[in-house]
Amino acid sequence: MPELPEVETVRRGLAPVLEGAVFDRVELRRPDLRFPFPPGFAGRLEGRTVAALGRRAKYLLAGLDDGATLAMHLGMSGSFRVADSVAAADAFHHARGKDERHDHVVFALSGARLPGGARVVYNDPRRFGFMILVEPGGLERHPLFAHLGLEPVAGALDPDALAARLAGRTTSLKAALLDQTLIAGLGNIYVSEALWRAGLSPRRAAGSLVRKDGRASGRLVRLTECIVAVIADAVAAGGSSLRDYVRADGSLGMFQHAFRVYDREDGPCLRPGCRGVVRRLVQTGRSTFYCPVCQR
Repeated sequence: MPELPEVETVRRGLAPVLEGAVFDRVELRRPDLRFPFPPGFAGRLEGRTVAALGRRAKYLLAGLDDGATLAMHLGMSGSFRVADSVAAADAFHHARGKDERHDHVVFALSGARLPGGARVVYNDPRRFGFMILVEPGGLERHPLFAHLGLEPVAGALDPDALAARLAGRTTSLKAALLDQTLIAGLGNIYVSEALWRAGLSPRRAAGSLVRKDGRASGRLVRLTECIVAVIADAVAAGGSSLRDYVRADGSLGMFQHAFRVYDREDGPCLRPGCRGVVRRLVQTGRSTFYCPVCQR
């Protein structure tokens, strides 16, 4: 499933086309994705202008001129592509190789920055993605967003805030970092990579990184820095392309070439001076990759 860096990369690719554009026509080629489309979904979007395209955790958020928000989740295999735009062609149009049978939603757009118009197409072979409309002022109270945790980016995640969320927790550090009510947007890949950078075992009790007075230990400070850094590095690389994920222009993300432990089972640990071998274990139903020698 695309994680925060992949969703942020998609947001950056779509923003120049969507922001300021008007939904002239919305074509739904099936009645549902993971969930049925909301009643009147297409009609409520048509004629509306996208004021801004944002992101919260793994959700794309298109703020509309009437105050409502179009919230979109890519699921396991969802992707967007931009076509038929003179203004956007050089930056965004790219041969995708996507099976058009799985083109489920087509947004026909117009706007000052789109003199030739544009189409934004949502393709999703597995149909685990979804789109909903959130009423004006309702985003923070919506069940999908009300309990989301801190964003793992600079300025939003700090050691003391994380300490307050981990204090007293006996669950594994890996499981705690995947808990979207604690940190929103982290997934399997980037938790494994951040723990390796910080030299921390995924088996360690989450609360063990919090001092008795509730403040962050030195190890938690280091982990916070590593989480922020690995997310920033992944965004800069356009995310990680392992199976279905591609950017909005059809190109692949490149961060998979920078993996230190993820999907490197039985390979040598890449930390200088470490003679360990990367191991794989299953935690809460997901694979964890780590070095048992240098991650304690």
